Amino acid sequence: MELFNQWLLALDSVLGSAGYFPWLLLGVGFFFTLYLGFPQLRYFGHAIKIVRGKYDKPGDPGDTSHFQALATALSGTVGTGNIGGVALAIYLGGPAALFWMWMTAFLGMTTKFVEVTLSHKYRIKAGDGFYAGGPMFYMERRLNMKWLAVIFAIATVLSSFGTGSLPQVNSIAQAMHDTFGLSKMLTGGVLAILLGLVIIGGIKRIAKVTSTIVPIMATLYVIGALAVILYNYQNILPSLAMVFSDAFSGSAAVGGFLGASFAYAFNRGVNRGLFSNEAGQGSAPIAHAAARADEPVSEGMVSLLEPFIDTLVICTLTGLVILSSGVWTEKHVNRFERADLYVVAGNYSDQNPQHAPELLAFLNGTEGSAAPFNGVIDVNDGRLANTEGYTIIHARSIAEDLKFQVGSDPFSGSLTVTNGRFDNPDIDIWGKSLVHSVALTNIAFQRGFFGEYGSYIVTLGILLFAFSTAIAWSYYGDRSMIYLFGPRAIMPYRLVYVLAFFWAAIEDTTIIWNLSLVTIVLMTLPNLFGISMLAPEMKRTVKEYWKDPEHK
Repeated sequence: MELFNQWLLALDSVLGSAGYFPWLLLGVGFFFTLYLGFPQLRYFGHAIKIVRGKYDKPGDPGDTSHFQALATALSGTVGTGNIGGVALAIYLGGPAALFWMWMTAFLGMTTKFVEVTLSHKYRIKAGDGFYAGGPMFYMERRLNMKWLAVIFAIATVLSSFGTGSLPQVNSIAQAMHDTFGLSKMLTGGVLAILLGLVIIGGIKRIAKVTSTIVPIMATLYVIGALAVILYNYQNILPSLAMVFSDAFSGSAAVGGFLGASFAYAFNRGVNRGLFSNEAGQGSAPIAHAAARADEPVSEGMVSLLEPFIDTLVICTLTGLVILSSGVWTEKHVNRFERADLYVVAGNYSDQNPQHAPELLAFLNGTEGSAAPFNGVIDVNDGRLANTEGYTIIHARSIAEDLKFQVGSDPFSGSLTVTNGRFDNPDIDIWGKSLVHSVALTNIAFQRGFFGEYGSYIVTLGILLFAFSTAIAWSYYGDRSMIYLFGPRAIMPYRLVYVLAFFWAAIEDTTIIWNLSLVTIVLMTLPNLFGISMLAPEMKRTVKEYWKDPEHK
């Protein structure tokens, strides 16, 4: 698995983490925002009227209502990205990452408006009797690029695992284990069965379940977040000040946080913003293609509400919870993940301002004085026998109070380190370090009016958020399988999807998140190319929509 993780990181380095990608994603959104005259502002009120059913007509073709399509798409976006993804962005890039998540969402409202409108326009009635749509259909039917459509459909199937299934259940299992001590295997098994029972019913059952879950989970989460933010009210303005002041300069080292450059905060903020709201990824158009509507633009307008709700509301609340509570700079006791664990040659301190840049350069793979340690480390009764000549790094922070165990027993002996990595896979390492993802949000929610009970809100929130995301993404995947292989491929796909869902509950968290980074971009790049090619058609389609007096 370590080799697989390194391979994922190598792929990510030329995809989502490459310097061009954030500029490309924001650039397409910025272009369409200007080209269409800021539709995210001008059409916002009209979009709300559409969702409320003001312009519905009896007999409109489709399988779901506007609200159900919105709820299904929101259930696909409002998931671990809103709880764990925001925490991961701040952990990696500091407060500045939240600013770039906002920018991704604001421009992404237009991107989503475009991709949903075009995909809805070229949807078809599939062989199973239900509507099917998405970027692969406009790529084939309008651009005459069957090859690009196939690439996108394959990427969607892969992303249904990497985005929709694996990180969701992994976060659920981690939260249930941390809060209630439940076995990850038990959590994964029960939820895999429930997932199978829901998705076997197809889009109508999926829409019914998600349209029930989404309002409940959003209300619960907002209440819990406000309980923390208001409890730490004196830190609200300083937290917002850090977000804006660091946006173009990066975040300085503070506490256990080693700092982050502008480039790193920008990249992580945009990437986590994409994971959260999926604007430009091309996933939401698949859900909206099922909506009952004879005007593609109307459904596109509904979709521009998604990044607003998902990122500008829910992600902002999560970010303020983490920043105002101060937990993002603190070290917490946790079991160390091997993928986040390094041993650096030499003795370093996070209290020394000269050491932080050297360690950051090492962690980011850039040239610096820090180098990986090679040698043997002695451990007596679970504790390090000496600490001279090396520094142990976990979760991008200097680890403290380490304990080495074999099962529940303290370990004694020698541990070999090769190129900065421990060679002994059976040794469990515990200690204090920064934490990220759902674990960080979980701790932050305990710093409010509800105290330790705040973690229950996170656990229940992640359960509902992530489970509904997995439901929605199963639909995206099976529509893509229909496109590639026909209706006969649906059931085998659903079976594999459920099995993988179970497997991910017990797998390394870091590997799961790195997989999501890669699969997201594999979908996004061809979709951004496709909608850019159809910019003139998009503008004509919007103009034709407003010619109808009923829409004014």
